Amino acid sequence: MLTSTDFSGLLNQRFFNNFFPVPATNRLALGSVTPGFELLDVTHDRTVKLSDYQNDRPVILAFTRIFTEKQYCPFCFPHIKALNEQYQQFVDRGAEVLMITSTDAQQSKKVVQDLELKMPLLSDSGCQVFRAYQTGQALGAPLPAQFLLDRQGILRYKHLFSFLNHNASMETLLSACELL
Repeated sequence: MLTSTDFSGLLNQRFFNNFFPVPATNRLALGSVTPGFELLDVTHDRTVKLSDYQNDRPVILAFTRIFTEKQYCPFCFPHIKALNEQYQQFVDRGAEVLMITSTDAQQSKKVVQDLELKMPLLSDSGCQVFRAYQTGQALGAPLPAQFLLDRQGILRYKHLFSFLNHNASMETLLSACELL
């Protein structure tokens, strides 16, 4: 269950590696190919490669900010919940949502269980994929971002964190899927 006073597990190596602010500097241009990756999908206990979706379906990469299995970013928690609630609408549009977190596999499994996640939750505890996509970081965790790739793996939409606009809206992401 979510608590606001339990900070156990917060001060770990990942926290210190991501402590100092680095702005989102993603320079991937729309129309370009994005970095590939292979991560553990803790929702379905399998390894996922981004290339598995090429020539199959569009993919939304939803980088999210979770500090521990008990501590969520206040901007990301509602976004995680909304993506989970709307997940079937993305699937109905022929797209897959891959949520990427920097929590380790054990913490991520607890997140999947507590939030009853339907979508794949990919664990990037070393933050290599966050860094490859240049999402930025601050105060112990990488920043959120969303990327929409078409069936060929080409970047068609991206949203980077800002204090004025934390995460892309569901309407924006669903509309972007319809254009592919």
